[in-house]
Amino acid sequence: MKLSAEASALQDRLGHRFRKPELLARALTHPSIASATRPSNQRLEFLGDRVLNLIIAEALFLHDRLADEGQLAPRYNVLVRKETCADVARQIDLGAALRLGRSEMMSGGRRKNALLGDAMEAVLAAVYLDGGLDAAKPIVLRLWGDRIEAAEDQARDAKTALQEWAQARGMQPPRYIQTARSGPDHAPMFSICAKLDNGAQETATAGSKRQAEQMAAQALLSWLESGKSD
Repeated sequence: MKLSAEASALQDRLGHRFRKPELLARALTHPSIASATRPSNQRLEFLGDRVLNLIIAEALFLHDRLADEGQLAPRYNVLVRKETCADVARQIDLGAALRLGRSEMMSGGRRKNALLGDAMEAVLAAVYLDGGLDAAKPIVLRLWGDRIEAAEDQARDAKTALQEWAQARGMQPPRYIQTARSGPDHAPMFSICAKLDNGAQETATAGSKRQAEQMAAQALLSWLESGKSD
């Protein structure tokens, strides 16, 4: 299969030459232009999400060997959320290679966070299927690079970011509600629900209220930025 000039150029920016170029072509095919003979990238997106999750989780685990689960989880959420995937997609100009239907092109689909994030995950799945984890892992580590180093600071600010998101839309600041406490007194676990006045909410559990609030805030941010709240 012969790739378009844009898709061929994307291979170079990825640093992976596909043995099966049809995988990349499918990863770049948005549902708006899919057909019975031209499947969309949605199945690849599903797989790519899991590939990214594993690589990022391992990278964080190895990067900070003293961090506990409550510290690693919000950093992980920062790195795998749709907005971050979209930023990486912009970094390699993935949007230029996307195959979109006319309506998506007219509405600026090549710049949409949700669309770019989905496509980035699909491309990672295509790399994985073409060359295995040995091919996908170095690409993720290179493209996410400095973001892994910065994840700790970004995760710390999840509550601030969520409050700014809400205020920018005329909402009240988020509320943090303790929904459960479990475990012995010397090692309690707190479940905290982060809730906005539009009804959107996410719950997280950690060994301290502060960590649970940060994790819940980050989970809610990730969901809001994924486009599923639209």
